[in-house]
Amino acid sequence: MMKVSSIKQYMYCPMKLYIETHVDMNENKGYQLAMEIKKLKIDIQDLIKKNMRKVQKDMPISEIENTLSQSIDPYIESTTKSIKSMNLGLENGHINEIIDNTYYNIKITALKIKQAMTILDRHAFEIMDTFFPNCMYSYHIKDKELDMVGVCDKIEIIDGKNYPVLLKSSNPPLKGVWDSDAIELVAYAILIEEEFEKDVYVGFVDYEKIGDRRPVVMDVNIRKEFFDIIREVKEIIDNKKKPNVKKHSKKCEKCEYEDICSQD
Repeated sequence: MMKVSSIKQYMYCPMKLYIETHVDMNENKGYQLAMEIKKLKIDIQDLIKKNMRKVQKDMPISEIENTLSQSIDPYIESTTKSIKSMNLGLENGHINEIIDNTYYNIKITALKIKQAMTILDRHAFEIMDTFFPNCMYSYHIKDKELDMVGVCDKIEIIDGKNYPVLLKSSNPPLKGVWDSDAIELVAYAILIEEEFEKDVYVGFVDYEKIGDRRPVVMDVNIRKEFFDIIREVKEIIDNKKKPNVKKHSKKCEKCEYEDICSQD
């Protein structure tokens, strides 16, 4: 069964997908590390949500930030220590980035909460659904007919409708979303439609570095592009079709398979 992560890998570099599928037989520690970091970020969001219940409408911004930050530091410290023990390559740079992004998001969230409480004249626990809609995290979903499986970062449920959400720590484009993020989102939208028998018209990519949520409309064109791509992915995985890829200096320099590609 094809994984959504394979589609994501294809969008980054078809040759990397080919190598990881047919050449490299070692366990992909990079993927495991990414999943552990994603779980940590989801847990941090749950902590912030829990702390929001304590926020009162007469609190100043600084006190709101401190309230939302409760238990965050010790949790990050203990969890990253646990991840390091797995020997997945977690570096201090990763940890610093997580901490910086977390407190940046807390500042943004505190400002939004303060504004909402002032306008609505309500305490934070009374408006929590505005900031944290009912949702499912890391939802495992598959479609036997499409022969595809994946784990959606987040599915938000608002007024009976399901919205797939991707959580991304990468730098966003100036406008819109990256093509790879859009295609990944379409994959989850289609899986959600089959799983819940509900149409999905829009999904979202949360670019955490800048605290920005960007929509992706699931129109006919992007769905067609998605099915064209999965045909190519299946050719690589099932039929061992070797893709022709133009070298990209910056991308190739960072790739762990550069030497393998150079030998070809």
